[in-house]
Amino acid sequence: MAYLTPAEIASHLYQGVTDEIDRGDATLLQTAIDAATEEASGYLTAYDQAAVFAAVGSARNPILLLYVKDIAVWHYIQLSNPAVEMELRMERYKSAVKWLEKVQSGKTNPNLPYPAVDPDVEPSQYIKTGTNTKRENYF
Repeated sequence: MAYLTPAEIASHLYQGVTDEIDRGDATLLQTAIDAATEEASGYLTAYDQAAVFAAVGSARNPILLLYVKDIAVWHYIQLSNPAVEMELRMERYKSAVKWLEKVQSGKTNPNLPYPAVDPDVEPSQYIKTGTNTKRENYF
């Protein structure tokens, strides 16, 4: 079973709108969902991505699910614009990406599983590196 199904997009787009956009080709919505899942996955490399996106039903992180839906809808509505507020969807997409960037940078920590540690492999730690903003002194 997939992390997100086309039927669950109904919380973000009415069925009539999806019917108008895909014109009978249900694979278009699934393609947008797959792209959104992959996009979100790219931000969550510090977590066990297989476990995160294998979760179904109430086992899924609700905020991640919401944002994956927002990203999927943004990719999907690019095909057409029947009664869809593009500005609202663009803002929701930007909000989703901003949240994923916070997760990636460690500024927010969602309730997601970390990768399992294999006892046969030398333990490694997730190390985040960075520097301060470059200073320029003038005398």
